[in-house]
Amino acid sequence: MSIPTIEWKDNRVRIIDQTLLPHRLKFIYCDSARDIYGAIKTMKIRGAPALGVAAAYGMYLGARDSGKIFFKDLEKTARYIASSRPTARNLFWAIERMKRTAHAHKKEPIETIRRILLKEAELILSEDKDICRKIGRFGSSLIKKGDHVLTHCNAGGLATADYGTALGVLFSAGAQGKKIKAYVDETRPVLQGSRLTAWELMRAGIDTTLITDSMAASLMEKGGIDKVIVGADRIARNGDTANKIGTYNLAVISRCHKVPFYVAAPLSTIDMRIKMERAYR
Repeated sequence: MSIPTIEWKDNRVRIIDQTLLPHRLKFIYCDSARDIYGAIKTMKIRGAPALGVAAAYGMYLGARDSGKIFFKDLEKTARYIASSRPTARNLFWAIERMKRTAHAHKKEPIETIRRILLKEAELILSEDKDICRKIGRFGSSLIKKGDHVLTHCNAGGLATADYGTALGVLFSAGAQGKKIKAYVDETRPVLQGSRLTAWELMRAGIDTTLITDSMAASLMEKGGIDKVIVGADRIARNGDTANKIGTYNLAVISRCHKVPFYVAAPLSTIDMRIKMERAYR
């Protein structure tokens, strides 16, 4: 079941307050770049692709409220939003894209540039929805009927515009009638797995079991896990991946137990500027 994590509604940005889940589903509104910054900083919205969409709308809101020194204000807004969350590559990718869009139309009237920036933010949102469904469709070909799949943190609709990356694969497999079994790490210390992922999978009608982070190795040793699939905050050009605390543990024990380990993410998560050092070979 897709969830409208972030939308442009009533001339404002509407998001789900993820800090209240799973006990309460509440939508809140952001009217300014400051509101977007606060929502990201307090993790009311989270997940790398969703943060990219939020950053794009934040750039537009900053442009909408800018004064006479438009491009100087745009740079100020970019630095401000970029300081909200240092890890998610998608956030910086969206900021850079919005800046390029503005500068590509710098000869246009300021009001025209503002309208163009809103359209660009809406395009980023629309692209994310389409990309995640493609990830789900392609990734589901890796999932066999009856597979037991482990996931970590939250890479579902709540982490994207509305569908998910890693969970998008499970949603697609479930929709194809593959009758899979999902295991969800609780994901300490913020518990995104227990609060968000389990909630999303259960809403989608997928058989779901929540486990403590430390149970994964034991399950693999007993042959209870067929595959692991996670999302990513940032992927370096050599393929090394940064994700939530605990993902590295899963990668290591998956290798030890010969369990296939997959990362599902859009191209906007890939940072071609960096190459991380491998800690384990």
